[in-house]
Amino acid sequence: MGTMADEERDELISRLRVIEGQPLPERADAYAALHDELARELDRGPATPPTA
Repeated sequence: MGTMADEERDELISRLRVIEGQPLPERADAYAALHDELARELDRGPATPPTA
């Protein structure tokens, strides 16, 4: 059983492979959308507060 981080990494790699298989104009749009999604996720901060 993998960790959540492993599952998220695998999902990202899968998405990147799909994007790379697209024609250039669609690929550019897909990368821009992925960038926006990841930026929003980073802006939200950690999902769980760090433990001391």
